[in-house]
Amino acid sequence: MSRHTGHADLPALPILGGSYQLAIDGLTLLADSFTLHYTVSPPLPASVLLTLDAEDDLGNTYVDWGGACGTSPDGHRTHGTITARPAPPHSALHLRVRLVFLRSGAEFPYDLGLPLP
Repeated sequence: MSRHTGHADLPALPILGGSYQLAIDGLTLLADSFTLHYTVSPPLPASVLLTLDAEDDLGNTYVDWGGACGTSPDGHRTHGTITARPAPPHSALHLRVRLVFLRSGAEFPYDLGLPLP
């Protein structure tokens, strides 16, 4: 069983020097993990990698468990997911997520606050 929430109310965040826009599309909680769904416009080059670190409002930390991404059918954006483990406890209300984009040996970190469903 999973819980999912959309995050359309979050503004798009300029990333990678302002050349791209990151939008968080949703968060899915599973029994053993959570997955962040995102869109980046224009599409990211294949050489850009993404990592995730997170902590909830109770002090629990979460480990990047990988993800997947690909260019949209129209070629205008990248759709992706990134997963972390373990799953947050039901008593946690909020995640502090740090997304780090890696490009040409440089790190570009971005911090987000996300309510848990």
